[in-house]
Amino acid sequence: MFSIFYKHSSTMQISGLLLTAIGVGSALWLISNDVFSPAHPIELQIEANMILVEGGSFEMGSNSASAKKPEGPARNVSVDSFYISKFEVTQAIFESVMGSSLSYFKAPNVPVNNLSWQQANYFIKKLNALSGASYRLPTEAEWEFAAKGGNKSEGYTYSGSNNIDDVSWYAGNSKNQAHPVGQKQPNELGLYDMTGNVGEFVIDAYDVGYYRYGSSDNPRNEQHSDIGLAHKSVRGGSFSYDDNESESYRRDFASQTIIMSDMGLRLVRDK
Repeated sequence: MFSIFYKHSSTMQISGLLLTAIGVGSALWLISNDVFSPAHPIELQIEANMILVEGGSFEMGSNSASAKKPEGPARNVSVDSFYISKFEVTQAIFESVMGSSLSYFKAPNVPVNNLSWQQANYFIKKLNALSGASYRLPTEAEWEFAAKGGNKSEGYTYSGSNNIDDVSWYAGNSKNQAHPVGQKQPNELGLYDMTGNVGEFVIDAYDVGYYRYGSSDNPRNEQHSDIGLAHKSVRGGSFSYDDNESESYRRDFASQTIIMSDMGLRLVRDK
């Protein structure tokens, strides 16, 4: 006699087949027509650190006098539920998919760094092909909602605290380098390094006036250009940003192709 303990389950329909994903013990399995298929080891490692962010509404952006034009006006935005990794993608995970990285600050548990938006998306494309999963970058709205604590938000200035040293590696304490993930305090959702360490690419293009006309329901300003490469938003500051550049509403940008030593990524997937 034996028992099966289910951690989580979901069902999907693909080409007429009913697929069910369940967690058995510490493993994730796919069941199709009574055939059990174990999930890829990389997917298991990632899923062990995915946190559900329940959908809700929040005030995105800021009307503060210190906010820059692209960071306002503040507006009420709603997002659906999604999963997000509690950690930035480490070099160990990135290199298990890509074989190597160009990280300037090297260590397995340090976030992958020194990469571009295009390289981040190429990694996700290869990860999904390898694992059969559907990971992606977050939208700006998803990222900011999660950084502010989602429905559990306490209204902190930074992600998890009003004292940046509690939650962040930033210009004041980082010695201008990336650090291993998860060493500072998490925010209300259990997410680490949403402020500081490495900046995080998102899906959205960086549009100075988007907050004035963009949708308030799951806004997604994804734009592609094969000729004039769009600038993409990056969020969360980094180890090289000062405290007054690191509030959770702050936005910055980079071109799709530029490689930056203080930029990385965090994975999300739909619920």
